[in-house]
Amino acid sequence: MARLVNACLIMAIIAMTPGMVSADERLNIVATTSMVGDTLRQVGGDHVDVRNLMGPGVDPHLYRQTRSDIAAMTRADAIFWNGLYLEAQLEEFLFRLEEHRPVYALAESVPQDLRLAHEDYSDQYDPHVWMDPQRWRYVVEAARDALIELDPEHQGDYATNTTAFLEQIERLDDYAQKALASVPSHSRVLVTAHDAFGYLGDAYDYEVLGIQGFSTESEAGLARIEHLVDLLVEREISAIFIESSVPRRNIEALIEGAASRDHDVAIGGELFSDAMGPAGSYEGTYIGMIDHNVTYITRALGGQAPARGLNGKLAANAEESE
Repeated sequence: MARLVNACLIMAIIAMTPGMVSADERLNIVATTSMVGDTLRQVGGDHVDVRNLMGPGVDPHLYRQTRSDIAAMTRADAIFWNGLYLEAQLEEFLFRLEEHRPVYALAESVPQDLRLAHEDYSDQYDPHVWMDPQRWRYVVEAARDALIELDPEHQGDYATNTTAFLEQIERLDDYAQKALASVPSHSRVLVTAHDAFGYLGDAYDYEVLGIQGFSTESEAGLARIEHLVDLLVEREISAIFIESSVPRRNIEALIEGAASRDHDVAIGGELFSDAMGPAGSYEGTYIGMIDHNVTYITRALGGQAPARGLNGKLAANAEESE
């Protein structure tokens, strides 16, 4: 019944909605995640008006569209999403909407040989490609191409904005390479709530262990908790990380399990995994999100990085990890 209602609502709103905007107006864009939304703002500049469906602390794996989301998407000039099964609960709706509006799955622009495959399903891939700035370059370029397709009159501006943003990403990647490499090799183990940091580990040579799998829909079994407690104790890992969009109960279970075996483990900080920081903050941008994660990981695991990060803009509480 819910699917029928959604389908009827789509058709009713589309029937009342005008077509594409004229070239002298801003494109009305809806983005699912904040990472996609910020990328579109960086590339689109003054020519786009972007609305994010999911804000800080929202888990895209579990998110379901609301009636206001449906109205926003059906009235938009285009909809952009990550894809690769990140927005699992939205997929059916977005596929249906694609028959009526331009819809772009930006992460699917990452070449297949650069995607991390699911260990159990060879045709499924880790969707968290934003964790590697070099892979995210493909997403930025795909956003540019899509905006040019939608609004060819401003092609030059989109190209210029893209070049400037890619320069920032290159500088960010250089910072991450140097900072994360300063962590002693035996300490380059990243333990988090779910397996969202695989691309970071692949890019910077870290072992990444999530309590849950790629999706927060997967269950964290007792055996997995016990295995990770064993690993924390045996390898003398002293810091693990919570995530802004995932409840911390499983991380606390690891800390308690290690403590029961006389091994102290601290929370190295809160990382941004599936959502960025608050809107309007530095951490609420793609550059700030990755800068925050790299800086916290580096400092918590014994490496060298400035408390305020690459651009000196991280929130003051970053100094708590000193």
